[in-house]
Amino acid sequence: MKPVIIFRHAAVEGPGYLAEFLDNQAIPWRLVKIDQGDELPGSIAGFSGMVLMGGPMSVNDDLPWIPAMLNLIREAVAADIPVLGHCLGGQLICKALGGSVTPNPVKEIGWGEVTVSLNEAARYWFGDIENFNGFHWHGETFSLPVDAVHLLASNYCENQAYAIGKHLALQCHIEMMPEMVQSWCDVGLDEIEQSMGSPAVQSVAQIVENLPLHCFFLNKVATQVYTQWIKGLAN
Repeated sequence: MKPVIIFRHAAVEGPGYLAEFLDNQAIPWRLVKIDQGDELPGSIAGFSGMVLMGGPMSVNDDLPWIPAMLNLIREAVAADIPVLGHCLGGQLICKALGGSVTPNPVKEIGWGEVTVSLNEAARYWFGDIENFNGFHWHGETFSLPVDAVHLLASNYCENQAYAIGKHLALQCHIEMMPEMVQSWCDVGLDEIEQSMGSPAVQSVAQIVENLPLHCFFLNKVATQVYTQWIKGLAN
């Protein structure tokens, strides 16, 4: 089977639980570390799926790798190779497909409830799950590209996920594991402290309280979602 290609944009924002899930399913994967200067492949044709992780940058930043990444996303969609985006990754998919990424009314950092939409596509991706505590760390939000179906919303960000057929974009994070959350808090402590005026930003103490339990339930959500996503992998 062709491997899934995973793009990492920051050292602490790796594939997390997704890597564990793919390993358990015996699905090969390859990590491209944009943060370390790895080159993008010239084509997506050699891969069964394309995954984009999060990162502190904006899709609207003038970064040399972004135009090429947008082209790879468009190539994957045209070739029916499933794309999965987490946070920045979901915003990259949005921009590649003609949508817009703009500031969210408030910054979201920490655990917060997201509600699953009442439509057939949402039921496909999330099964019987009606709501769950997602992990958030973003200041921007994406619009829904043409043909996208709304999947998730939170109290502070209406567009938390959308799907276009077998392609899935998430604003919130479902890939988190306890050590990832802790490392994000360590690296992002200044941002948390500077953003405490937002009603959707938690303190580090709030974020790490009952952390293993939070991640245990989030991993169950991720298992449901990733199980559906791998059904679309190209041969």
